[in-house]
Amino acid sequence: MSKVVRSSKYRHIFGQEYKKDKCYEELLTTRNAWDSNFVTANPLYFALIVEASGGGAFAVVPWSQTGKLNNIPRVTGHKGAVLDLDWNPFNDNLVASASEDCYVKVWGIPEGGLKQNLTDPLQTLSGHKRKVGTCLFNPVANNTLMTTSTDLTVKIWDIEKGSTSFSLDGQHADIICSADWNSNGSLVATSSKDKKLRVIDPRANKVVQEVEAHAGIKGSRCCWLGNKERLLSCGFSKNSEREICIWDPKDLSKPLSRQAVDSAAGQLMPFYDSDTCVLFVGGKGDGNIRYYEIVDEAPYIHYLSEYKSNTPTRGLCLVPKRVMNVSECEIVRFLKVHPNKVEPISFQVPRKSDIFQDDIFPDCYAGVPVMSHDAWVKGENGNPKTQSMAPGFVPGKKVMEFNPEKVEEKKEMSEKELKDEVEKLTKRVAYLEAELVKRDSKIKELSS
Repeated sequence: MSKVVRSSKYRHIFGQEYKKDKCYEELLTTRNAWDSNFVTANPLYFALIVEASGGGAFAVVPWSQTGKLNNIPRVTGHKGAVLDLDWNPFNDNLVASASEDCYVKVWGIPEGGLKQNLTDPLQTLSGHKRKVGTCLFNPVANNTLMTTSTDLTVKIWDIEKGSTSFSLDGQHADIICSADWNSNGSLVATSSKDKKLRVIDPRANKVVQEVEAHAGIKGSRCCWLGNKERLLSCGFSKNSEREICIWDPKDLSKPLSRQAVDSAAGQLMPFYDSDTCVLFVGGKGDGNIRYYEIVDEAPYIHYLSEYKSNTPTRGLCLVPKRVMNVSECEIVRFLKVHPNKVEPISFQVPRKSDIFQDDIFPDCYAGVPVMSHDAWVKGENGNPKTQSMAPGFVPGKKVMEFNPEKVEEKKEMSEKELKDEVEKLTKRVAYLEAELVKRDSKIKELSS
């Protein structure tokens, strides 16, 4: 009996790791147990959270600076471990960092990269009461940053003014594992340790949909599937099997598709390429990266193939499409984090012709803002701007100015710190009352 194989131009994607001399070695990755990707990239640099004593640090590495990087300058302005990083999509020299010290900081990287350690941020965002686990820029609105914290809040910031525009409190019952913007930056999805997947309208300050996505007790992750208006979550079943679910964000009552992956223990990390409609799923602690094609009809997801490696993964990130090598039909490039190095992995679609393949290279995200933060706050929406990937295309010059208003650092005290302060003040009041009693007694003795 013949078996019909589903036709797809991405069926034969293959992954190829870079040679050793093109990797970034002797970078000691942080040993923090927080579920983070640890690395993020833009067209000029990548940033990696590194091990540091007496605070948190991350390295910023230009793409051309390969080889051994044990003495590379670092960004060292946090008093606690750095937990997450994200580059501003509209300014390649601005990066945000979230930390255990309850602060989010925005850093300006000088042209050509760091020549010495950087300790002074351009902006400091204070307002979270506990460690900040996630930071992510809006894909269409300039200077708009989302953060989540273990104080169970989701905040939207104006990074120029250093102020909170919206704050969603009291809607999560446990630690927020991941968060993601939809393609036009109007909605936010979060996955939480309380097993729930939530769709949030940040400007209305409310949760519009929520559901128990995965029955397993381990963490989960979520991401939007580009302009398909679908939502994807990765987590664990009741039997601790890793699984992938696809949801309609307008109705989370049941998943459109639920697919078992395997029984490994590491958290799945989803990355969706909206240009090709291919989903890449890596696993923490294993070296494999699976890829699936996302379609509009049931079953909505089709397995394509798998990149296999014997070396475990600590973290992954996608490199922006604008720097792909289209002459070699490179559709996606990953950075894979090892304990002591960062390794690029190129995913290509084999083609015999060296002519630009416009069927596998549609216009990609341009990294140009559609609106200002104030316009977004007032309720405006807009689709991301795109640009051609054809050789010879010259994008318009974009230099988004960043003029931060200096904000005095003011850390809100945690619950434990508040209790300690109350106890200290209570003791002080008791001491002063005793001193008053002594003084009154002495006055009475002198007057008699």
